[in-house]
Amino acid sequence: MSIKSNTKQLPEKMLYDRQSAAWTLSISIRSLDYLLARKAIIFRRIGSKVLIPHSELLRYSRGNHFGPISGLASAMEAA
Repeated sequence: MSIKSNTKQLPEKMLYDRQSAAWTLSISIRSLDYLLARKAIIFRRIGSKVLIPHSELLRYSRGNHFGPISGLASAMEAA
């Protein structure tokens, strides 16, 4: 016997705040901040709020990323 669900599927969010985007990518908010500062992930500002498009999260998550995310590691590599 199967039970059918009558719940409606919610549409995907178009823009994510920093906390939601970090959770979606399974990284810390600080790691996301490093990625935003390096422009590895494109974001938009609405007022003082930083918002990341869903398409950017998909693009970043589909790529291969080797090495640490932190800005300190990037600065050491440049030296």
